[in-house]
Amino acid sequence: MHRAANSNILAFRHTPDSLALTSVCSSHRRPLPAMLKALLLVALSASCLVPVANGSLGPRAQLTVANKDIAPDGYKRSSVLVNGQLPAPLIRAEKGSRYLLNVVNNLTDDTMSRSTGVHWHGIFNKGTPYADGTPIITQCPITPEKSFLYDFTVLDEAGTFWYHSHFRTQYCDGLRGPLVIYDPNDPHKALYDVDDESTVMTLGDWYHKPSPAIVKNGHPESNSTLINGKGRYPGGPKVPLAVVNVQRYKRYRIRLVSISCDPNFEFEIDGHRLTIIEADGHSTHPYTVDSLTIFAAQRYSFILNADQPVGNYWIRAMPNHGASGLDKSFAGGINSAILRYKGAPQDDPTSSRKRGGEHLQEAKLRPMMDARAPGKPYPGGADVNLNLDVALRKKDDRFTVNGASFEDPDVPVLLQILSGARSAKELLPEGSVYPLPRNKVVEITFPITEDNIENPHPFHMHGHVFHVIKSAGNDSEHNYIDPPKRDTVSLGHAGSNVTIRFVSNNPGPWILHCHINWHLERGLAVVLADSIDDFTNKTKYSDTWKELCPTYNKLPSSMKHP
Repeated sequence: MHRAANSNILAFRHTPDSLALTSVCSSHRRPLPAMLKALLLVALSASCLVPVANGSLGPRAQLTVANKDIAPDGYKRSSVLVNGQLPAPLIRAEKGSRYLLNVVNNLTDDTMSRSTGVHWHGIFNKGTPYADGTPIITQCPITPEKSFLYDFTVLDEAGTFWYHSHFRTQYCDGLRGPLVIYDPNDPHKALYDVDDESTVMTLGDWYHKPSPAIVKNGHPESNSTLINGKGRYPGGPKVPLAVVNVQRYKRYRIRLVSISCDPNFEFEIDGHRLTIIEADGHSTHPYTVDSLTIFAAQRYSFILNADQPVGNYWIRAMPNHGASGLDKSFAGGINSAILRYKGAPQDDPTSSRKRGGEHLQEAKLRPMMDARAPGKPYPGGADVNLNLDVALRKKDDRFTVNGASFEDPDVPVLLQILSGARSAKELLPEGSVYPLPRNKVVEITFPITEDNIENPHPFHMHGHVFHVIKSAGNDSEHNYIDPPKRDTVSLGHAGSNVTIRFVSNNPGPWILHCHINWHLERGLAVVLADSIDDFTNKTKYSDTWKELCPTYNKLPSSMKHP
């Protein structure tokens, strides 16, 4: 595409049913309708909406959500994709960028959810809670043939993130992809030579049935593991696997992103050690391991030193469960990808798996910045102390937190707050919303008392980073000096009593939930209503945001619940 000098503007296409951004660069400026003047102010400062490299996108982009038949593991099925890609295109930007991400809903397949909403996982959205992308919490869903422009700025965050549908179980059908914020002043820059699109690695589970059918028909078991969108399933065809290309003696920053709907993965690379330098968007002191467990929605950056003989090496990601023995072996290249040195033949590896070695222990992750946990250095030494007791309600097979199972309210929580609701009694769903006073240290403990509730649960908090002052494991001690910082933590097994701390400094309703998508669908969530006593209406909410609920409410029930 030709790009004229000093003429990068956004072109808009206005249709009766949607406002869509198009990938158009032009030196000729055409007048826009008056109703688009507000968006024009944004457009004039934006870059053209074109891929920046290798199919990746910049911070100003159109994300078209549509159905497509794909066969990433050799089995063909309909899916929900962004711009026709699985995983969704990498979004990449530098620290401090403003994001204008227009989500256009072109979904038509009624075997899956047809409305949508996209969450930017790990992004705080300070001052822009409406852009968090969580239907029924911060917005109503985007209905078919409509669009919504997510407009937010990320000032202080850098690292490895991702984005995904937050509507029901839709991201299990494909709407999930990586998001990287590069820091020009990365404290680890001297440790690696390469950090680009080729070093982003996604791990995900894949299912041969649409997610609504899986929910209705029993316990979900993934059919294959996809690494960078490719994989094989037990008994399936020998389709091509993902290849990560390296050159001997170069050092690579691999950004490992779990876009899993359910399983955690035991990850390792034959013949190579992994030096961890980031967890969930937060730089850590280098910590070298041979393998690691990565739970749904977590991310790690590690340095891979390509110092082995030229050849092909297995990249292995064993799920903790799966269909047809998926979780039992790597036979036939299942649960695998290929690390290929320049000059190696284009063959499957014959490398052997290393047994033993150092496995990552979360409690050993040491953050490089703001390492000390807020509050006083002893259990309960916070301003607000909460116990969130996770359990399984046997009568209807739903999860509860402190006895309440999360049910979608009729009105998004953010809209309830804007309408004046403030107390736990006023805010719905009843028993699942916890108001928090502003600028207080909050400590949350998750007492796990049963080992039969389908754990470990990876819990993710929107709008915040937290310190993990007690990680999973009975032998883990409380750490207030330099505990791990992240946004998604495994609750472990019975007796773990995982404990986190954060500061309530981001006004708005933020969901705290299990990131096993099937568990969230069964009620495993609460909402932390941060600083709502001081919540004001100073934030400008777009007309498009205001129109989401009336439009969604007009849909027939059959379109809301496939």
